[in-house]
Amino acid sequence: MSSTSAPAARRSRAVESFQTAAECIGTVEPGMSLFAITRGQFSMIDAVLACLDQTGPAAVSLWTWTVAEYEIQCLNALRTDGRLTSGRLVIDYGARNKNAGLIAQWKASHGPESVRYVVNHAKMATIRNDQFKLLLRGSMNLNFNPRFEQLDITEGGADFDLVEQIE
Repeated sequence: MSSTSAPAARRSRAVESFQTAAECIGTVEPGMSLFAITRGQFSMIDAVLACLDQTGPAAVSLWTWTVAEYEIQCLNALRTDGRLTSGRLVIDYGARNKNAGLIAQWKASHGPESVRYVVNHAKMATIRNDQFKLLLRGSMNLNFNPRFEQLDITEGGADFDLVEQIE
């Protein structure tokens, strides 16, 4: 890859990654765009954490079909230590009963209006603060799944705005 800082060059970064989320993502910067294919070395929650390590405290939304205890505990800990300024969970309507206890934990940490139930199979996350508007989307679940996975990350732009508007 060339080392130019021109926006067009940053928007064309594509990698095949056998690394950690942080190594795959590299530097988070304004206007960035990344397309990655992995073998499942990391999950969407790992990608979110790697981005938060660089953005600093931010609001995060997660779109998912279902959620597990690890993800809730992880994000609640980030809320407690100040790295997560707010959280929103956009989750499939079926999780209302299936994940009731975990969603109650989420609401206790992020507020009663922090969950949106929809018919959902999207796997996305947003990370927003005064400096960044990151949109992460792909095939990967929040949890570990050692299979071919795809991840796109963009900073700023109409794609982020659309997801935020829908939320």
